[in-house]
Amino acid sequence: MEAGASTASLVAGASAGDRAAWDALVGRFAGLVWSIPRDHGLSAADAADVSQTTWLRLAEHLGRIREPERLCAWLATTARNESVRTLRRAQRQRPLDPSSASLVREDVRAVDSDLLQAERDATLWRAFEALPSFCQVLLRTLMSDPTPSYADVSALLGMPVGSIGPNRNRCLDRLRRRAEFARPLPSTRSSSDRRVG
Repeated sequence: MEAGASTASLVAGASAGDRAAWDALVGRFAGLVWSIPRDHGLSAADAADVSQTTWLRLAEHLGRIREPERLCAWLATTARNESVRTLRRAQRQRPLDPSSASLVREDVRAVDSDLLQAERDATLWRAFEALPSFCQVLLRTLMSDPTPSYADVSALLGMPVGSIGPNRNRCLDRLRRRAEFARPLPSTRSSSDRRVG
């Protein structure tokens, strides 16, 4: 299979058992699939498990992909779902550390800072997940590591190079507006008010 083959032709080839087509699909989308669990804060080992499970899901559903040109979005959604499942499983298995209560007494400001950071991150992720799937896929692709060139993004997503920057800007504007709208109202009491005296 040639490097410039369409995603649809690679899916058809891989579905028919063409190993080169499968390898080309993995090579084309591996960076995206890997970046999603890492964006969710998973360790390298957990990210590898999520990536492997995502590719296994594709292998299981390869013959049933109805819109092969949208494979990028399908992989991104599958990797995100697997990442969330892994995070939930880890939270259920995490034992409670009785000494963690002492952290609050030692440094309330550090805990407040961590909570604010977590709240900001959660708000941003909610805003991101409310974006249209096109924006999610475009922004994830542009943020993958290593950063792809616009030519690679163009080939991967099937869009003209000249439209990538404007679409990225529109998607980021949508994300900013959604994040602003989703931001909780500020508290009427500041942390310094709570510790007067």
